[in-house]
Amino acid sequence: MIDFDRLRRRPDVEAPELVAHDATDRLLLDVAEEALVAHPGHVTVVGDRHGALTLGAATLVGEHELRVHQDSYSGELALAANARALGSPARWASLDLEPSLVEGARVVLVQLPRGLDALDEIAQLVASHAHPDVQVFAGGRVKHMTLAMNDVLGRHFTEVRAGRAHRKSRVLTAAGPAAGPSRWPRREPHGDLVVVARAAAFAGPTVDVGTRLLLDTLASAPVEAERVVDLGCGTGVLAASYALDHPAAVVVATDQSSAAVASARATVEASGVADRVSVLRDDAGGSLPRGSADLVLLNPPFHIGAAVHTGISHKLFTAAARLLRPGGELWCVWNSHLAHRPALERIVGPTRQVARDRVFTVTVSTRR
Repeated sequence: MIDFDRLRRRPDVEAPELVAHDATDRLLLDVAEEALVAHPGHVTVVGDRHGALTLGAATLVGEHELRVHQDSYSGELALAANARALGSPARWASLDLEPSLVEGARVVLVQLPRGLDALDEIAQLVASHAHPDVQVFAGGRVKHMTLAMNDVLGRHFTEVRAGRAHRKSRVLTAAGPAAGPSRWPRREPHGDLVVVARAAAFAGPTVDVGTRLLLDTLASAPVEAERVVDLGCGTGVLAASYALDHPAAVVVATDQSSAAVASARATVEASGVADRVSVLRDDAGGSLPRGSADLVLLNPPFHIGAAVHTGISHKLFTAAARLLRPGGELWCVWNSHLAHRPALERIVGPTRQVARDRVFTVTVSTRR
């Protein structure tokens, strides 16, 4: 087995209270060990955060290649970095949440996602395309698990069992796939804007209230920018909306989430602005040129996993500062209780409040 304590989160947000593995990774590998050894060439890993599951499974399947889906691009980078640091001979292919990920799979390891919809999409995909004798091992921290997760798995598998809790983690085992039609992606019109969402995308096919406040504020402001970046774009609502309202603008929408990028691409296509909006999967816009934007739009997440944490927000503020030309503007909406203004002043430049309701604040920061 690998040395879990040597795993690191880089380039994901690092902090003393955030770890690169947890007891669920170890428990999943222990519970699934017999199945992994029996079917080493037909293993899929879903939801590995920083490489613990993939590298651990690799010690049991030997030279066989694993198929791996990580929603987070920074998670993919962390897996590769950890493999190098540990000198692991692991072989894997990083794939989207598509049939090729699970086709013919006999063993599927899943770090349970936070949302039931995300679990539903994973379970439906496995049930429809994996081997008829597939075994699914889905693990999570007990405090984040609900009986509804059993019900979701039960919609797609005839057998679902809950294992005993160990070190505050538990594994659900599912077998007997019952294939059915997919409910994903979903789409919802909002005037000229049509939002399309995969299951793991934030807010689904709706326009969340923070984004709505930012859009309403932009609509009443004299903002005309030719080069625009929607940073952490989610389903692409900000990018598509700005393109609809500003026909001369060229917009880049970027997110590290595979579900978000797939959703945003579908949103801009359905909204008729795919010729002016490009969508890129990237880690905080790292592949975009410095000073390449006149305007950055941002509705940053305030969770890392299940924890409320400002780390990702600050990482995105730093990215916005790099992307903006001097004098360019960052328009940002954030939960007021997080009090981001001092960080925006420090990282980006002079910041003013332009809107506020009982939950959210919209600020404009000018790149110094």
